[in-house]
Amino acid sequence: MEAVLKKENITIILIDTQIPENIGAAARAMNNMGIERLILVNPKWIDRGRMLKSGTIHSERIIDNIEIINDLKEAIGRFGYIVGTTARLGTHRPAMAAPESLAEKLVDISQNNEVAILFGPEDKGLSNEHLQYCHTITTIPTSEFSSLNLAQAVLIVCYEIFKASIIHTDSSIPRLANSFELEGMYAHLSGILTKIGYLNPQNPDLWMLYVRRFFSRMQLRAREVRLIRGICRQIDWYTDKRLKDIKGSDE
Repeated sequence: MEAVLKKENITIILIDTQIPENIGAAARAMNNMGIERLILVNPKWIDRGRMLKSGTIHSERIIDNIEIINDLKEAIGRFGYIVGTTARLGTHRPAMAAPESLAEKLVDISQNNEVAILFGPEDKGLSNEHLQYCHTITTIPTSEFSSLNLAQAVLIVCYEIFKASIIHTDSSIPRLANSFELEGMYAHLSGILTKIGYLNPQNPDLWMLYVRRFFSRMQLRAREVRLIRGICRQIDWYTDKRLKDIKGSDE
């Protein structure tokens, strides 16, 4: 069966925005490309008039339907696939895809999953802490000066999504585990890996970052998350039993 990218399953999330006009301009960019769902996480300043000034009256519907959520984990909890955008590269933030190839990938994912695309604050972009929740990272190729205006970055990503929404493909990806399910699994894994001495107690977050990246490449389904948590519970039970057996033999 032919499929196109489902734009209705795409949400743009702006984190720690500082300037209302940038929110309005981002809403206008979304409107140009037919994407309507916008979430603001912990915005520093909300002013509808100033947002409409740069968003124009044509983007009023998007601006009036903005969701405002103060906690990122709460904001992304329902999403099955999360994309981070960044201009800064490094060991802990490899660029996994250009916007065009990302959009092609989202055609299949968007059939059965809600997708969030994260953009960071105007002055510094997404932090490593933000990116740890992402399944993949995208960067917009530029010349020597890599920093883009927030609305420009939103427009480019949304443009590639718009292009992908009018191109047909023949496959889809089943429902993926959402962020709420994944974060429960990661917390469970962190606890059990610490218990059995696998995680380095000096820097457990760094080791868990590698675990997160590994599982992000797998695109885990909800049932697979339940399977992994079941294994964790069995390991937890077995280690407790062994400790009791050892303690009993010493008495």
